[in-house]
Amino acid sequence: MLPTEAPQPDLTTLAQPATLSGNVESSSIAPSFLKNFLNDNPYFQAGFGLMTLGVGLTVMRKSLVVGTAALRRRMLVTLEINNKDRAYEWFLAWMSSQHAIQAQKRLAPWTRSHQLSVETTVEQRKNGSSSAMFKLVAGPGTHYFQYKGAWMQVKRERETKSMHLMSGTPWETVTLTTLSRDRGLFPQLLSEARDLAMKGHEGKLVIHTAWGIEWRPFGQPRLKRPLKSVVLAPGVAENIESDIKAFLDRRQWYADRGIPYRRGYLLHGPPGSGKTSFIQALAGSLSYDICVLNLSERGLADDKLFHLLSNAPERSFVLIEDIDAAFNKRVQTSEDGYQSSVTFSGFLNALDGVASGEERIIFMTTNHVEKLDPALIRPGRVDLMQLIDDATPEQACILFERFYGGRDIQQEISEEEVKALSTTLRTLIQQEMENERTVSMAALQGFFIRNDARGAVAKCRDLFTQRR
Repeated sequence: MLPTEAPQPDLTTLAQPATLSGNVESSSIAPSFLKNFLNDNPYFQAGFGLMTLGVGLTVMRKSLVVGTAALRRRMLVTLEINNKDRAYEWFLAWMSSQHAIQAQKRLAPWTRSHQLSVETTVEQRKNGSSSAMFKLVAGPGTHYFQYKGAWMQVKRERETKSMHLMSGTPWETVTLTTLSRDRGLFPQLLSEARDLAMKGHEGKLVIHTAWGIEWRPFGQPRLKRPLKSVVLAPGVAENIESDIKAFLDRRQWYADRGIPYRRGYLLHGPPGSGKTSFIQALAGSLSYDICVLNLSERGLADDKLFHLLSNAPERSFVLIEDIDAAFNKRVQTSEDGYQSSVTFSGFLNALDGVASGEERIIFMTTNHVEKLDPALIRPGRVDLMQLIDDATPEQACILFERFYGGRDIQQEISEEEVKALSTTLRTLIQQEMENERTVSMAALQGFFIRNDARGAVAKCRDLFTQRR
């Protein structure tokens, strides 16, 4: 019997446990190495911690910024006013007036503005004298004030790199910030600022002059002159006043017929007859302002002239004085021979051309109507031409009685004597007029101011000059 062979072991089966053991060992080595690297490497631990801290701080900062912005939008409200808006100057003037009110409160030292700007207003008078007034307003920076129990922040900013091309003034803004619940105070504040500005002009006449392509107030508002204080020949003042009132009452009539709503007046006559004085008094009686336009101003060109005439302030007369001296043979020259950029054709087009504005009243004055080009004084450009001449006997008597009626400023005089002297003055002026000698109303007025009633009648013959 042959011995039985022992079964041979399966090499695959024998090798398999060894393979599995190797895999287990290799797989357990890797995690332990990584774990040891992470636990034992201080550089990695420090970097990972800093990265985590940085990410956390970034998230917190972003959250804080977003939260603050959302909170501001929710709880705060801002109002921006730029210096192109009329409310800009009103608000600065109003805030300047609040300093006296805030000074009476306990927190005044903490809220008082430390950034100030000065606004200087210079008034040049006809006699050569001038006066200057200074007003301190809030300057560029941050300011605080309390209005009707609500705290407000005012930030005035100036953009020096952005200038107005014509006037050269920098772009400025004022931003008001307060709680959202107090947004209703903004209209009240602006209305109060407007009323304060208008109060300074109440009962006064505002004169505007051209500054680049803008109209700006010139000097301080002037007291309105009563219309009756300018003594003209009988019927002259009434004729002009009735014509302009009829024009102002027929706005819709012009619109219904497609007629441009504008009116032009030419007052002509010798110097000192009261042309400009009457225009000022008429503007005051109608609560209008006056915009003085100088055609000989350096830098004034046709395009600027179009813009100024088309953008005159509401309820204002545009006054062009001595229009005969503006153009010489249809070429504009000034007294020093400087030739302006305003052309005669450009001026005519600005009056009634395609580019001319609507809702406009223009007054022109001249001492020599015969020198004016017929194209300038035709209907449509000059709708009413009125002569305002030297003193007539009736004008002189009215002016005399207004000066010396009642009680003379220098001596006692009865009403009967004033009437008698007035009759003597009437006869005297009538005789001089027959001899072609005249006297201006301005000369009579100045003479009456310097003399008493008897002396004025006795010496007034020296004022008369030969009619030219």
